Amino acid sequence: MSTDNTDPVIIYTDGSCSKNPGPGGWACIILHGTNQYALSGGEPETTNNRMELSAAIAALTAVSERKELKEQHIIVHIDSQYVKNGINTWISSWKKNGWKTANKTPVKNKDLWCRLDELNTSLNIQWKWVKGHAGNKYNEWCDSLATAETAKFK
Repeated sequence: MSTDNTDPVIIYTDGSCSKNPGPGGWACIILHGTNQYALSGGEPETTNNRMELSAAIAALTAVSERKELKEQHIIVHIDSQYVKNGINTWISSWKKNGWKTANKTPVKNKDLWCRLDELNTSLNIQWKWVKGHAGNKYNEWCDSLATAETAKFK
């Protein structure tokens, strides 16, 4: 088990939903040095966006609970523009506007956005978009795990 404390923590995440709403699953892979951790879960009635958020939250929660990981630079590879844009751009306006969108409607999934924001501000995170279903080994692995979680509720 070899890790270098200067190695970044690399995370891949994905969410899945059959119908929308419907049964869903999420998955994340955490890489640090030569160590790999995979986590997954799901819900019987959810949406794809909730599962994408849940995957990121699960990964960052796991990192934040590990002393040797939480101080590291973290790179999150995510195929959800919704989550990437939400956490990097939209969330500051949502908070300033009392959790209302630009259209003055309530932000969907506020509970998950609040938790993700808490994690995002407490850790050193860089968010990177990765194209889904494009042959990226870890994105494909996450997709398989999330899809398997979704299938448990069918």
